[in-house]
Amino acid sequence: MKHCIACGTRLPEQILFELNEAPASAQDIPDQHTVKADRGITLRLYQCGGCGLVQLDSPPVAYYKDVIRAGGFSTTMTGLRRRQYRHLITGYHLEHKKFIEVGCGRGEFLQVLNEFPVAACGIEHQEALVQTAVSAGLDVRQGFTETPEYDLGDRYDVFLSFNFLEHQPDPGTILQAVYHNLKEEGMGLITVPSLEYILAQGSYYELIRDHLAYYSFPTLRALLERNGFRVLEEELVNRDTISMIVKKDSSLYGQKKLPPQVKPVDISSLTDGYRTVREEILALFQRLADAGKKAAVWGAGHQGFTLAGTLGLGDKAAYIIDSAPFKQGRFAPASHLRIVSPGQAGQEPVDAIIIAAPGYTEEIAGIIRTQFGSQMQVFALRTNHLEQL
Repeated sequence: MKHCIACGTRLPEQILFELNEAPASAQDIPDQHTVKADRGITLRLYQCGGCGLVQLDSPPVAYYKDVIRAGGFSTTMTGLRRRQYRHLITGYHLEHKKFIEVGCGRGEFLQVLNEFPVAACGIEHQEALVQTAVSAGLDVRQGFTETPEYDLGDRYDVFLSFNFLEHQPDPGTILQAVYHNLKEEGMGLITVPSLEYILAQGSYYELIRDHLAYYSFPTLRALLERNGFRVLEEELVNRDTISMIVKKDSSLYGQKKLPPQVKPVDISSLTDGYRTVREEILALFQRLADAGKKAAVWGAGHQGFTLAGTLGLGDKAAYIIDSAPFKQGRFAPASHLRIVSPGQAGQEPVDAIIIAAPGYTEEIAGIIRTQFGSQMQVFALRTNHLEQL
């Protein structure tokens, strides 16, 4: 893609950052029949000169319309959603209002929303996910907001969108469709991964082809305003995620206004972070190998996949551990490490585990201590370096 996905400005020739041997996707996880054909890819970051949005020039993954949440039921994530819902509903007097989650997956977050006195429903593209949600008693229907005139079936008071917009090659159309299905005083709660967090931490391993856009507070705010939403509140949640509460504002809809001057993004932290993480992790594997010991990675999400692929851990780590059943028995894209359950890891013991899931580090560390005991060496990615816990 050679034009900005948010404002349509032609992307510059200059590449901000390039990453080799990255996974081709975070969700098309190879099995024993497809792993031989799997290859790593090169990711290239650009910054739009029109609106400032940092983005990849890659085409979207095939499943960009689907919402697949391996960590949707984690205590970390359900606790966050509960706090967000409570603040939104009580702070803006939204009791008994109609809520819709756009891109709701299996309905993990709708189940939490049903704890509150509101009418909750959702829309999801993938039929199998819709069926799972409906079988759980949730009000979910199949569909995708692919045109500005898309009909969501009702007029809603509040929309929800959780880490969905960064996957989309046409985010403006999705927001326009939501706009047209909201009541005049309609509101919304939206989250996306934070570019500021990635740059501040130098966490290059957050880059993945699934995420076409890397929003900052200014670029997300500008996108929302151009598509008819005024930002009422904004904050950083769970350390790495932008959260904004918005309100429909017809005076903003359709405006093409762009910032008069875009501030260039400094990505030196990504270059430094890649070099530091590479040196520290490869040194750890070498020390363990010299002592006749083995290590594994915990976290078959985009951070773990990117880490394993770009650092060539396929012939160094024993496997990747993950609690999501649909990932187990498959292979990490690019690195081709086996993905095993915590139970299977107990049957094939290692001497050290590297946690590569920054949003869930403490939760996973607790599981490791309980299941594997205090003798296990536990390391975690902390910003742009490796830390022993």
